[in-house]
Amino acid sequence: MPILKVEHVKKSFGSLDVLKDISFELNAGEVLSIIGPSGSGKSTLLRCITQLETVDGGTVQVDGKDLVVPGCSPVKYSPAKVLREIRLSTGLVFQNFNLFPHLTVLQNLCLSPVRVLGITREQARETGRQLLKRMGLEGKEKSYPCELSGGQQQRVAIARALAMNPKVLFFDEPTSALDPELTGEVLKIIKQLAEEKMTMVIVTHEMAFARDVADKVIFMDGGVIVEQGTPDYVFNQSGNERLASFLSRFANA
Repeated sequence: MPILKVEHVKKSFGSLDVLKDISFELNAGEVLSIIGPSGSGKSTLLRCITQLETVDGGTVQVDGKDLVVPGCSPVKYSPAKVLREIRLSTGLVFQNFNLFPHLTVLQNLCLSPVRVLGITREQARETGRQLLKRMGLEGKEKSYPCELSGGQQQRVAIARALAMNPKVLFFDEPTSALDPELTGEVLKIIKQLAEEKMTMVIVTHEMAFARDVADKVIFMDGGVIVEQGTPDYVFNQSGNERLASFLSRFANA
């Protein structure tokens, strides 16, 4: 059974159809890269799966649990208990970090595990320290976000998401707010997670990274999936003219 199954998902904002019949599956341990031009619906798709937006149609299943009740029209969401279980099994890393500025790095990591998961503060601190070491941020526990570089802040944000032990981790353009020299340190961490078989969905504009890290790639444009398949197929074999036009911008950069 796929750990993530999206079927015929639709989302509109007023008269603007942002997602038009989106369907795909992802197995545990796989990495999916989602590429496409701005405004193609990539971030909206992530926000719908992680419950920051509601869907207008279709179904989403995470770890065997239905986000919406299948077969209902109009859409009816599952009971609050099920939605909470789904929320706890997913993590989202934003492009702009979204760290709490008034909390230290370690406090940022400990807040949700203590309040939401109910683990002890000492357990949360120990897990937080281990995650910071894993991120190459040992010794930054007492620092505040403003004292860190953008790359360091994004690595803290990744650690904070991992502290909740999600089954699927989503990244929404994780390097778009970073200077070019800081991008590599974040991509390195994500590659390490991929090697450890962390299930991930990554919206990115880093084409080489999308190709190298993913098991599957989706190309979106105009709210639809134009092409999908293995990295080799999408980047080298597809023949889709719209995809080729999009990729040519990066090849000529």
